[in-house]
Amino acid sequence: MPSSPTSQLIAAVSDRLTRTERRIAQAVLDEPTLLAFGTVSDLAARVATSRPSIVRFATKLGFEGYTGLQNHVRRGLSDQLSRPIDRIRSEDGGTSRERTALLAGIDSVFEAVDHGHFKSFSKQIVGARRVWVVTGESSRAGGYALQSGLAMIRPGVHLVRGHNVARDLADAGSGDVAVLFDFFRYRRSTLTAAEALATIGTTLLAITDGPLSPLAALTEHWCALTVPAVGPFDSSVPAVAAAELLVAQVSRDLKKDARDRIDRTEALWDTTGTFCP
Repeated sequence: MPSSPTSQLIAAVSDRLTRTERRIAQAVLDEPTLLAFGTVSDLAARVATSRPSIVRFATKLGFEGYTGLQNHVRRGLSDQLSRPIDRIRSEDGGTSRERTALLAGIDSVFEAVDHGHFKSFSKQIVGARRVWVVTGESSRAGGYALQSGLAMIRPGVHLVRGHNVARDLADAGSGDVAVLFDFFRYRRSTLTAAEALATIGTTLLAITDGPLSPLAALTEHWCALTVPAVGPFDSSVPAVAAAELLVAQVSRDLKKDARDRIDRTEALWDTTGTFCP
């Protein structure tokens, strides 16, 4: 499948395009979202041509069909909209839009709850020998929240840091669970750690952004969150909310074990004078 930007693919074959194909090319360049999110019929209607003409145009650019071209354009749009360098130069936005985006992100967390994902994840965590939390950059706040919360209610919870993956995971194995947080522009270190854990038989639980995520391809245990942009950067709010709700579910499932561990921790805090009076 071609990897160059769509504009470059069109330029490379421009001398071989028919008059109809030039109209299609112009529409694709002017309105990439129409191609990215519309059907072949939508684009054909926009250009006043036939569906076979659209398919032939996609083939001429080097794709097997319309779907290949569409996925290519989608990835290009996603990449552009996911880079802080592009977002910070955008005039779009404002607190009203950001509020709407954040609420959509929170809604996606509760959709994961409603679909039973966190109950399923909790069952795996409760029965695990050890729990490893692996995150990307924008999801790290969620990883910290999960590790901190789980460590209060059960033993053997570890946060894996990207620069120390090999050392941190030296004790991992079958019988363990790894909770993976990462979203689009996935960190190579997160994927590398996930692949290594899968190889040694660790159960993977992925909190990511959809079925095309490389993390979702590694495990049947995954859920999708919507991660909006707030200003130039991805929001940490959905990941943190997911972590807190997952900790709450694990606490309910552990019952007395969780209460006893919290009691012991509180007693040690009092003994060591952890908090100011």
